[in-house]
Amino acid sequence: LTPLTAPPPAAPETRYNHPVGRGPRRSPGTRAGGTPLAEGSILVQKYGGSSVATPERIKAVAAHVVRTKEQGHKVVVVVSAMGENTDHLLSLARQVTPHPDRRELDMLLSVGERISMALLSMAVKALGHDAISFTGSQCGIMTNDNHFAARIVEVRPFRVQDELDRGRIVIVAGYQGTSYKREVTTLGRGGSDTTAVALAAALGAEACEIYSDVDGVYSADPRVIPEARHLPALGHGETAALALAGAKVLNAQAVQLAREKGITIHARATRDPLGRETVVRLDAPPLEP
Repeated sequence: LTPLTAPPPAAPETRYNHPVGRGPRRSPGTRAGGTPLAEGSILVQKYGGSSVATPERIKAVAAHVVRTKEQGHKVVVVVSAMGENTDHLLSLARQVTPHPDRRELDMLLSVGERISMALLSMAVKALGHDAISFTGSQCGIMTNDNHFAARIVEVRPFRVQDELDRGRIVIVAGYQGTSYKREVTTLGRGGSDTTAVALAAALGAEACEIYSDVDGVYSADPRVIPEARHLPALGHGETAALALAGAKVLNAQAVQLAREKGITIHARATRDPLGRETVVRLDAPPLEP
C-alpha cells in the first residue's frame, strides 16, 4: 500500500486572518445591498471549524441562527468539526497504523461533524427554539463509493423538508454522506461548503451563507500584502479559479456546484455576521486587475 495522505484542501476552514471590516450593516436575512429576503424562505448557513471551535462559539452561532429564524425564515445549518478535530482524529489513526483503511477513516472522521451538530442543536434548544440534527446520510446526501474523497451524486432532502415544515431548525453534519452501498463517506477537505451548496440547491433555498473567521474574499493574502482589497462581489468562475489556484477562499467544488445550480453564496465573518461580505453570484461585475 502507498502511504495515505489527506487530500489537498480545496479551501481550508480557516481563511485569511484579516480583521473584520467596517462595511455597511445588514439585518439578518437580507441580500447584498440590504434587500430583505422573502418571509418563509429557506436559508442555508454553513459554519466552519473555527466558528464552532469552543462551547462559547457554538453558543454564539446558536444565537445568530435563532435571530435568523425569528426573522421568519426556515433555517438549515451545516457545521464542520470543531477546530482542529479532524486533524486530531487523522493523527490518532496514523498512530495506530501508518496506512489506515479508507473506509475506516470515513467512519472515524465523520464523528467530528456529528459532535458539532449535536452540540449546536442543544444550544439552539437552550435558547427556546426547536431543532433537530441530522448526519449526512439522514439528510439524504448520496455519494459515490470513493472513500475519503467522495463526490455528491444526488441529494434527497425529504426529512430536512419535513422538519422545516414542522417549524424546526435543521442542523446537518457537513463533509459526509452515504454511498449507494449505504456506507459512510466523506467529501474531502472543505467538503462542508459543498454540503451546504448541495442542500441549498436541492431545497430551493433563497441563499447559501458561508461563515468563517474572515469577512469574505480578498484580492491577495492580506498577511503578505497589507494593501489587499476586500472584494464585495465575484463571479463563480473567478472564485473557482482562485480556489483551484490555491487561494484560501471558498471550496472550489462548492463554487462550481453553485455555478451549475445558480446558487448565490454569501461569504461572511462569524464574529460580525451583519458586517461586510463577499457575494459570489452569476451577474457579478468582472474582477478588476
